[in-house]
Amino acid sequence: MSKDLPDPNGEEAATSPAKRQKLAHPHRLISSTSVPFTSLPLGRTTFQITTSVGRCLHTYDLRRGLNLVFITRPQTPAPITATVAWKERVLAAWAGGGTNGVWIFQRGRQVSELEMPIDMEEQIEELIVFGAWIVARCVTRIEVWKSASYEHYTTITPTLSHAPAARNTLSGGVCNMPTFLNKVLVGKQDGSVDIWNVSTGKLVYTMLPATLTSGAVTSLQPTPALSTVAIARANGSITIQDIRTDKTVMKLNAPSNITSISFRTDGHGAGEDGQQPGIMTTSGTDTGDVTLWDLNKGGRVVGILHGAHDPPSPKQGGVSGGINRVEFLAGQDVMITSGMDNALKSWIFDANSLSAVPRILHSRSGHAAPVTKLCFMPANSEDADDTGKWILSAGRDQSLWGWSLRKDGQSSELSQGPVRKKARKLGLLGKSLEVDSSVSLDELKAPEITCFSCSLNRDGGMGAAPSAGAVWANAATKKGTTDTSDSGTTGWESIVTGHRGDKYARTWFWGRKRAGRWAFETADGMEVS
Repeated sequence: MSKDLPDPNGEEAATSPAKRQKLAHPHRLISSTSVPFTSLPLGRTTFQITTSVGRCLHTYDLRRGLNLVFITRPQTPAPITATVAWKERVLAAWAGGGTNGVWIFQRGRQVSELEMPIDMEEQIEELIVFGAWIVARCVTRIEVWKSASYEHYTTITPTLSHAPAARNTLSGGVCNMPTFLNKVLVGKQDGSVDIWNVSTGKLVYTMLPATLTSGAVTSLQPTPALSTVAIARANGSITIQDIRTDKTVMKLNAPSNITSISFRTDGHGAGEDGQQPGIMTTSGTDTGDVTLWDLNKGGRVVGILHGAHDPPSPKQGGVSGGINRVEFLAGQDVMITSGMDNALKSWIFDANSLSAVPRILHSRSGHAAPVTKLCFMPANSEDADDTGKWILSAGRDQSLWGWSLRKDGQSSELSQGPVRKKARKLGLLGKSLEVDSSVSLDELKAPEITCFSCSLNRDGGMGAAPSAGAVWANAATKKGTTDTSDSGTTGWESIVTGHRGDKYARTWFWGRKRAGRWAFETADGMEVS
């Protein structure tokens, strides 16, 4: 609990919250939620990417390598459910405990909030801003505000669905068409798409699905071509629809459920030479893959970015996975993805590359499951100045992380060896000729860490020579004398961990941020505690 400090000059402490000093106050959250990111261009030089971390927002600068630039304060009263970047502001909808609202932040500070209707009980799922309007999609209603004054304008209630089970539920997807004044498109549970005039509050038209078995609308995205929109439905179908004539321009079928669609707008990537426009990318929460489509000549898959994010765990109550948003930055050859594995990544398409698949540019990530153990790292000597700079944490996602409290870009996970390489060979991060469905990604990692201890006195540091042996070689089962002659160049492992249901204590190199050489068995064969 925080406590006000007395004024150093003997005067009574100021009562203003802005001037109040505290012994303890929130510094930084180091995780993200399932709420998709939102992006904002800053002139012609860079983009800012904003993610939700519970009750506050983190803003990263792309030109600085996704370095953290803003953390919003104060925190919202309840968890954030939707965000959208607009001009130099970020709107964040929050809901919980029977209350809800939309706060407006600028450069990390709250500057205003939207006027909420009295009968507003549903949480906001999506937010968009266009022209003079701010539009929010809830489960069964659409709320509209004026963007100039932030006052509430009207509430739109969609018509009842022709499918009794679907009623008037809005399943997902809300967008506006750039050349249509005051019009908004909303996807529904029965697969239809309503076009509403937010100024008059009237239904303009309803685009029906080709079949009743198409499923709910899962994503909507305007295409670079005028008057056409991409509609994804639960059965994996993607329809490019001309909304002026309500005719299907193109129909594609994806192998899994699609929840995010984006179009490349820099005029490259498609065609035989890769110098034509027409690239579309899709992703979903069922897998960690990103699919790239060339929409010329009827549409075809030109590449699949396998394992862009970790897939969902097949275990009951396992680690979350999949991709909740993919987006091409406007006019750029850069793509941004965010996943349920608590990772934000940027990808770049090389101009002269023969591959249609991008390469990783920047990455920010963290624990994909709740943290179960953490502590401050000790100093590497008595006179060191880095005490309190690093936090060591372990979580239910079977990972060990080191967090820098001074520079966010230095935070990283301690490697457990070629886990992702093994996963690709087994087909766990995409299609492969060799698929072993009996093995999950979780089983390729060490069990969940339950305890750890650390001492940096003999750590080799970042510049130490790499160890030539395999990670976690069990010294107890090795024949002959154990060779430790390379410890003079590699240094000693500085972290030892115990794992759930495991009788081995495992070592780690802190300086090189990787697994160590040894796994020591307990004398009684019981779990390390």
